[in-house]
Amino acid sequence: MNKLIPVIIIAVLAAISLSAFFVDEREKAILLKFGSIERSDYKPGLHWKVPFVNNVRKFDSRILTMDQRPERFLTAEKKYLIVDSFIKWRIQDVEKYFLATSGDERRAGLLLYQIVNNGLRDEFGKRTIQEVITGDRAEIMGIMTQLAGDKTESLGVEIVDVRIKRIDYPEKISESVYQRMRTERERDAREFRSEGREAAERVTADADKQSKVILAEAYRDAEKLRGDGDAKAANIYASSFSKDREFYRFYRSLEAYKETFREKSDVMLIQPDSEFFRYLKNSDGKVNK
Repeated sequence: MNKLIPVIIIAVLAAISLSAFFVDEREKAILLKFGSIERSDYKPGLHWKVPFVNNVRKFDSRILTMDQRPERFLTAEKKYLIVDSFIKWRIQDVEKYFLATSGDERRAGLLLYQIVNNGLRDEFGKRTIQEVITGDRAEIMGIMTQLAGDKTESLGVEIVDVRIKRIDYPEKISESVYQRMRTERERDAREFRSEGREAAERVTADADKQSKVILAEAYRDAEKLRGDGDAKAANIYASSFSKDREFYRFYRSLEAYKETFREKSDVMLIQPDSEFFRYLKNSDGKVNK
């Protein structure tokens, strides 16, 4: 008996290991009996099965991503676009999923790809390039998420989201579109530059005009003030000199001396008894006889 105890313990442990299985919270599991589904409602935790009779298949219950390869779609204008998209999906009903795909994730992805691809082709065929690029992309993704979800219900799969990553023209068309866009941008740039030069010339001309007007008005006002000043000065001189004619002659002689001998090098040849030196000889201006 002592020799049989270790054998019995090992046999019990082996039976337990073959009978027990653990379901993670990130998984869905089904119990198969000779290839047929016996149970699929397992909660996360430890469960049991009959060794050699039952088989357990586990599947990832998290949201999965299938990145589709870029496809050519024809628009309502009969022009091709290259569309790159991806699908977010997860297993909703594990029994339906297993029956439809045999639990093969690759096969499930292929079925989803065909459903979404056909739907996108139909939606792009209803719209023009302008509608697809500018405003209808979000609408297309919403429609595809709903339509694909309805069609994949029989697969036991839930479509969480359908996203369009990029929409491009084919390479040859892209080049021609790029050249056309470049030509249009260059034309717009020329127009903007022309309008800018026109506005600059208009501003410069207006500024020159205002400058000339301001200078002319300033010169006019200056001349007017200068004339008024000269008139007042003349009146003052006339009023002052008319009161004393001798003082006026004296003052005018001093002004003549100052203007004549402005520089040290100035020289004048004149007779000593000239009238010009009248006030240099006598401060009272009287001529000596």
